[in-house]
Amino acid sequence: MRHNFSVAAEFSGWRLDKFLANFISGCSRSEIQAYIAAGQAQVNGAVSTKKGHVLATGDAVELEIAETKAPAGASEDIPLDIRYEDQWLLVVNKPAGMVVHPAPGHAGGTLVNGLLGYGAGLSDLGGAFRPGIVHRLDKDTSGLLIVAKNNACHLRLAEMLKAREIERIYLALLSGKLPQTHGRISGPIGRHPRQRTSMAIVESGKPAVTDFRVLRYYRRHTLVEVKLQTGRTHQIRVHFAHMGRPVAGDLVYGRRERGEKYTGHMLHARTLRFMHPFLGREISVTAEPPREFLDLLRKLNSDLAQ
Repeated sequence: MRHNFSVAAEFSGWRLDKFLANFISGCSRSEIQAYIAAGQAQVNGAVSTKKGHVLATGDAVELEIAETKAPAGASEDIPLDIRYEDQWLLVVNKPAGMVVHPAPGHAGGTLVNGLLGYGAGLSDLGGAFRPGIVHRLDKDTSGLLIVAKNNACHLRLAEMLKAREIERIYLALLSGKLPQTHGRISGPIGRHPRQRTSMAIVESGKPAVTDFRVLRYYRRHTLVEVKLQTGRTHQIRVHFAHMGRPVAGDLVYGRRERGEKYTGHMLHARTLRFMHPFLGREISVTAEPPREFLDLLRKLNSDLAQ
């Protein structure tokens, strides 16, 4: 939908974001600012991405707001563990084994199919098969994801991720004992030069930084808390495998262990913490690991005590 205005004399000197928020109902000033930052506003026929652009009498102002389209994919009645929800976004606790969005070989049973069945409005900036999806988790990684309900929120959340304004904390059980109790792993991640379905640390990759601290040592494992500074594909799994301490149960970057049975790789997105892009207050959500993860930790504790 296109909105057109001519600036009257009494609004001369107003900021662009204040002016548009005053005349477009149903949009908060923060949402208007997100549209401006995305290049959807024009002043006198020229795109203006500055929310503080000062208007003058007679300026022609235009704002284009794309209507959210019905996303592709079938809605399914899949139980979802929603940990937080408001009119702009929700935080869902994804189970291990669930694919986030439809893809070849995974047409149904995904988180997106469940979100469509849940009936939440979803942004469409991620494309027809990834409505609402701002960031992803691997199929076998459990834990928390933020889902955007409209495009303005999606834009702002994407900016926050890029600016490292969303804190993402994971729990990972590693095979072997880490020599350091805490540290930072820094290594660029890109497509593996020979195994094209895998990632690796390569010179041509994108910068990737992972912080960690040890929570507990077991006989043959290490439980670590991991904080992502960047969000590259398979980042945690690749970084710890590069250190020779792969995530337990990871058969892509790790190795099969004798005597151990895993339901998948032992990686869980435990905490999300961020300032709400429109409410201006901190949102902090924590979800404990699934039962299989906790059962394995109890077994390792029991072995340690014997």
